[in-house]
Amino acid sequence: MKTMGEPESRRPLRALGLGVLVCLASLAGCMVGPNFQRPEAQVPAKWVGPVPPPAAETPPAEVDLATWWTVFQDPTLESLVQRAVQSNLDLKVAESRIRQARAARAIAASGLGPTLDLSAAAQRRRAAGVTANQYQTGFDAGWEVDLFGGVRRGTEAADADLQASVEARRDVLVTLAAEVAREYVDLRTSQQRIDIAQQNLKAQQHTADLTRQRFEGGFASGLDVANADSQVATTASQIPLLEAAARQSVYNLSVLLGREPGALVEELSPASPVPPAPPSVPVGVPSDLLRRRPDIRAAEANIHADTARIGVATADLFPKFTLNGSIGFSASDLGSWFNPAGRSWSVGPAVSWNLFNTGRTQSNIELQEAFQEESFIAYRQTVLAALQEVENALIASAKEEEHRKELVSAVAANRKAVDLSIKLYTEGLTDFLNVLNAQRSLYGSEDALAQSTSTVSTDLVALYKALGGGWEESVDAGGGAAKPE
Repeated sequence: MKTMGEPESRRPLRALGLGVLVCLASLAGCMVGPNFQRPEAQVPAKWVGPVPPPAAETPPAEVDLATWWTVFQDPTLESLVQRAVQSNLDLKVAESRIRQARAARAIAASGLGPTLDLSAAAQRRRAAGVTANQYQTGFDAGWEVDLFGGVRRGTEAADADLQASVEARRDVLVTLAAEVAREYVDLRTSQQRIDIAQQNLKAQQHTADLTRQRFEGGFASGLDVANADSQVATTASQIPLLEAAARQSVYNLSVLLGREPGALVEELSPASPVPPAPPSVPVGVPSDLLRRRPDIRAAEANIHADTARIGVATADLFPKFTLNGSIGFSASDLGSWFNPAGRSWSVGPAVSWNLFNTGRTQSNIELQEAFQEESFIAYRQTVLAALQEVENALIASAKEEEHRKELVSAVAANRKAVDLSIKLYTEGLTDFLNVLNAQRSLYGSEDALAQSTSTVSTDLVALYKALGGGWEESVDAGGGAAKPE
């Protein structure tokens, strides 16, 4: 049966066009290249190093790694971390990169849709002795049918790049919280060491005065006086260095908060104790790191992106099909703009196929495969580094706690030795060298205890950082902190 109004000569073309559309529709779901598969990482079932026992009243599952700094129960530290998250410049750079990745993803996805171009021109020209005006306008539409998935693979790669940028921001959060906590502990440690030095200096000055009185009474030698004065001067010389370290920690904290170095001097100059480390840490098992550590998650996203780019490169081996259409108007004067005689149109499919390019396409596929291989290696290296960081933090924390306990005993013994040596010296039963040695040992052990107490806290900070603590899930437009799925 003939179609009314359709010339018989066009019927084969119509059938061919329908056939092409059916074929295009059937192939539209095809995507060349390998599909991404989450990498399998070999991690041990448990940690090698000593794991702190959980507190009986706080099950590990209920401890929120996202806000681990609150375990120190120091309001100033909590305030500093909160302000750093709001204003740190490295974090703002990471957020900007997320927005860049989102825009790049939108650009990649735009290839799935059609395009429409408008053109217009006005000319005055002379030909065959006749001068005339020419006005033209038209619309050109095109749609590349993504038969082999090259555009979709590009969008998939862009999605993975976006995820990697989100994980990079989370990694900045992890590092930022740890840096703020470490600098804060260093500040309070320097302040405590200044106080210890001043207390020992006061005691040593009292001893020097006592020695000078005994010298004037003929009960001590000038050498004893010189040794006492030397010890006073040596202890006093340590205080300016400690004051410089304390001020530098304040400057570092100010910059971490995105402010000028002196912005926090007034707030943080009053001394405060070193925040004590809690007795338990929710360490979990090694496999938890794979979903907790942002750097591991970012490395996985990089594998995904490089896998998808293999598909983008592979799609260049196949032909590209485009549906094109155009409509135009042409007239010699504006009054006859819509005259049917000046109207033109065209519609139809087009195909292009790069059959030979001296091996460029195949080489590009091999290049993308090499990038994917590198990403797998980088992923394995990132996992190993994460495991190493946790193990290092576990052993350092456990051994430093043992070190601190011994120093507590050493301080108590040295204080007893100082009291006894001064008593014996004033009674003439021992020489002044024993007093000097006792006071020197006391100052050294008290200073070492302060530093060890600080190290216990900073080791805990390092452990929380190694575990990937410091971020939580968020829907914020800047790609805010996030919690593992």
